[in-house]
Amino acid sequence: MIGYETFDAWWWPYVFIAIAGWLATDIWRWLGVLVGNRLSQDSAALTWVRAVATALLAAVIAKLILYPSGELKNVPVALRLIAVTAGFAAFMIGGKRIWIGIVVALGLLIGGQVLIDPALFAG
Repeated sequence: MIGYETFDAWWWPYVFIAIAGWLATDIWRWLGVLVGNRLSQDSAALTWVRAVATALLAAVIAKLILYPSGELKNVPVALRLIAVTAGFAAFMIGGKRIWIGIVVALGLLIGGQVLIDPALFAG
């Protein structure tokens, strides 16, 4: 049976994860396309699916902001909250263009980190 440790090559774990991730999600995407085409846009089932998807996305974003991993742990919570709030405001004011919100939030995160600890970016 093929598994994670089948090949002793540096690239194999990445290929394995990509294939396993694709197989696990692609089936549901195709089923969603097949079933979704038969549902009315105003149906209770589709409204429920949208609500669950929105709740899951909100939970992931909240987890990333309040309980981050990696380098984001070193950014103060207040700065993360200010950046996400300003990014969302810029997104709404900028005509719901995602890139505007991302640029504003990242700019605040990077700028805030430079102000807090300039040695991080000194080289």
